[in-house]
Amino acid sequence: MHLSGAILLLTFLVPPFWMLDAGYTTPPGDPTADAPFLLLLAVPSACVVFHVLVQIPAGLLGTWLGGSRTTPVRYGSAVAVAGALSLLLFWSVGGNAWGSIVPAWADAMARGSLGLAGYMWVVRVLPGSARHRQG
Repeated sequence: MHLSGAILLLTFLVPPFWMLDAGYTTPPGDPTADAPFLLLLAVPSACVVFHVLVQIPAGLLGTWLGGSRTTPVRYGSAVAVAGALSLLLFWSVGGNAWGSIVPAWADAMARGSLGLAGYMWVVRVLPGSARHRQG
């Protein structure tokens, strides 16, 4: 699961749209102009929360639900679980503002699915992984 978290964090090398918007919302003379630097703390914190509440349970449930089936079935199961968990997470944080939830959810799912792909690769390749322990 550490690989999926590292991949998630590395995806932020290409900043999401909300980060770019937040970086240019304050004028330079405003005392709150340092707010973009808070994103350096907010992004890793959001990655940790998303990793713990969405990626880890989705990877484990996807591996379990996929059973001894092929890796694409497991990956599909993991992405479906991640989609449901992340939508629930964004809905609980964002309230009923579906217009702002859906773009952020789609961005998080795109980034999270790359991390889940890394986890599914580890489960498939490494001996002693979850697949071999199930058997």
